[in-house]
Amino acid sequence: MRSLRKFVLAALISAAPLAACDRTAEHAKANASAKVGGPFQLVDQNGRAVTEKDLLGKPTAIFFGFTFCPEVCPTTLTEMTGWLRDLGPDADKLNVVFVSVDPERDTPEQLKLYLSNFDHRIRGLTGTTAQTDAAAKAYRVYHRKVPIEGGEYTVDHSSAVYLFDAKGQFVEPIGYGSPPERGLAQLKALLKG
Repeated sequence: MRSLRKFVLAALISAAPLAACDRTAEHAKANASAKVGGPFQLVDQNGRAVTEKDLLGKPTAIFFGFTFCPEVCPTTLTEMTGWLRDLGPDADKLNVVFVSVDPERDTPEQLKLYLSNFDHRIRGLTGTTAQTDAAAKAYRVYHRKVPIEGGEYTVDHSSAVYLFDAKGQFVEPIGYGSPPERGLAQLKALLKG
């Protein structure tokens, strides 16, 4: 009886990792077929109208955030500035876009001022709340306004940089907090196509 229990326990332990791998593979397969990206109508930091069609013809790195963000956005944009520097002249072959999920405060003028702290090739986009919500939905970006003390608010939001090929097809994300050299390698691979 005791050896039977040991056998059953050993069988369960050895089967557990396989079951987890199957679920992960199924989950990854489901995510790979999910559509990321879509139509949007926004304006850039200079007040010019921009749609998703303006990004076609060059690979794109797109990130959603807000200029009052205390950590994730400045960290990501600082990393992106470093990656663009490290790419050298190839950086000009890439669209880099920062889309606001806080259109109440992120006017084109505010985006222009904020982005002056980072690489000049990073383009900021904003719009009405309905327009930025629609863009975030198309790109499957989570965001939610959260009240804080003093009547102010912050915005919880997804933190990945999404990479698209020159035809506007989603390739993969750069995860927040991943090693900087990995993000640079992902951008180099994106540029090679």
